[in-house]
Amino acid sequence: MKLYSYFRSSAAYRVRIALALKGLDYEYVPVQITKGKQFEPDFDAVNPQHLVPVLEVDGKRLYQSPAIIQFIDETWPEPRILPTDRFERNRVRSLALIIACEIHPLNNLRVLKYLTDVLKVTDEQKNAWYHHWVKTGFEALEHRLATEPQTGRFCHGDTPGFADIALVPQVANARRFKVDLTAFPTIVRIDAACNELEAFKKAAPQVQPDAE
Repeated sequence: MKLYSYFRSSAAYRVRIALALKGLDYEYVPVQITKGKQFEPDFDAVNPQHLVPVLEVDGKRLYQSPAIIQFIDETWPEPRILPTDRFERNRVRSLALIIACEIHPLNNLRVLKYLTDVLKVTDEQKNAWYHHWVKTGFEALEHRLATEPQTGRFCHGDTPGFADIALVPQVANARRFKVDLTAFPTIVRIDAACNELEAFKKAAPQVQPDAE
């Protein structure tokens, strides 16, 4: 397998966690998106959307981190990332998609660059935008995790899964942008539990080959 990745990409971070939880080896191909490498012809041929991650398996390219993670879980079913029960599976997906659909798209690099480069907002305004959308999403996520009985040591029970895979990169980014997480104790607790595990340590941005 070959993973096109960038060390700080939340979406690529998710896929690295999933691969590490499954114990799968892969070739790491760095794409320096802060330097515009995603727009060069070689990567344009890989993904015309100019985004990471892209996972190549048996010569076929897979796109979009939630779809890649579900492919990984279907292809290598142990240990499970998604529950077998359909209602539990829906819960885990819905928790993960609060992050992947509601928080992350509003705060990824290309959106922040558009705010500053095109709309000419100040850094202070950009950071206010970032903090607003992270906190809005985390308020809903915290409420569910804190009140739903299926929450355990991790987002769903006592083994890490799809929701935790989405959560940890988003918490890491929130900390990088100095978001106050005091109001989200359940999120912080689960993030800490995840980061005690070797798979999450192996996938962390600071240990990737292209870390700066």
